[in-house]
Amino acid sequence: MKTVSLIAIFALGITLHAAAQKVIRPVPRFYPRTHVAVGVGLGGWGPYSPFWYNPWYAYPPGYYYHSRPSKLDLEIQDIQMDYKDRIWSVRHDESLTRKERRKQVHALKIERDREILQAKKDYYNSRRR
Repeated sequence: MKTVSLIAIFALGITLHAAAQKVIRPVPRFYPRTHVAVGVGLGGWGPYSPFWYNPWYAYPPGYYYHSRPSKLDLEIQDIQMDYKDRIWSVRHDESLTRKERRKQVHALKIERDREILQAKKDYYNSRRR
């Protein structure tokens, strides 16, 4: 009986101690409010309609003036596509064990990054001359 009462007193003490802790609640920074707007429509004739010509709304930015990729961009894209094909081939090679495939994929990724870095160095060094 002493043990049960001791456990009950101990549990009550822990409960009261936890209840006496300070509770910190965050201050709400945003109070949502509803807004009502009344307007008169033009029946499909406006700056966002397809019948109204406005070049700033009608076409996305860069629609008329496409910038050509630089020689470096094309070279990097070519290197990435080449290594993407090589990595895919290694990953789907059933003659290798899983560990060997992982090692080869890791080596190909390192080699790809080195080749891209070398292409960047060559491009910027050739422009300085």
